[in-house]
Amino acid sequence: MTRIFRAGIFAAAFSLAVCGAASAQTPAAPASNTTPAKEKTMSERISGAFDVKLTPQAADPAGSSVGRMAIEKRFHGDLDGAGKGQMLAFRTPIQGSAGYVAIEQVTGFLKGRKGSFVLQHSGIMERGAPQLAVTVVPDSGTDELAGIAGKMTINIVDGKHFYDFEYSLPAKP
Repeated sequence: MTRIFRAGIFAAAFSLAVCGAASAQTPAAPASNTTPAKEKTMSERISGAFDVKLTPQAADPAGSSVGRMAIEKRFHGDLDGAGKGQMLAFRTPIQGSAGYVAIEQVTGFLKGRKGSFVLQHSGIMERGAPQLAVTVVPDSGTDELAGIAGKMTINIVDGKHFYDFEYSLPAKP
């Protein structure tokens, strides 16, 4: 269990940059010759801090060496809410090589707009060289966050966790 717990913590500690916001899809033109008005979107970039708690979950009864963790987060700043999810992680026998995937639902307020959305994490550490992508799952936004798209970067500085979130949302009517 110690190896599984270390793999989860190790994988969660990736600190790197993911750039760019997802672009909105353009709907296909209707059969008539009229072109629909494009839906107005607003693009934003926000940053803040978050607290995270990782709780080891029961090992796979089949004896897999993949670790499983429950994720609980509290986001502060322009993203004010809670994240809950699950992480799977694996650490190889080679020093500095590991990987993790996670799905996390974030519920709260994004610059005053209420709702939820889902983040998908995919991280790799190859002999100490990290790569991380944290992306909003398409069509996962609810309430005032319906239509959200974007990417998040996670940085860890002196043991404290920070996010940088570049996203787009349909403009408020």
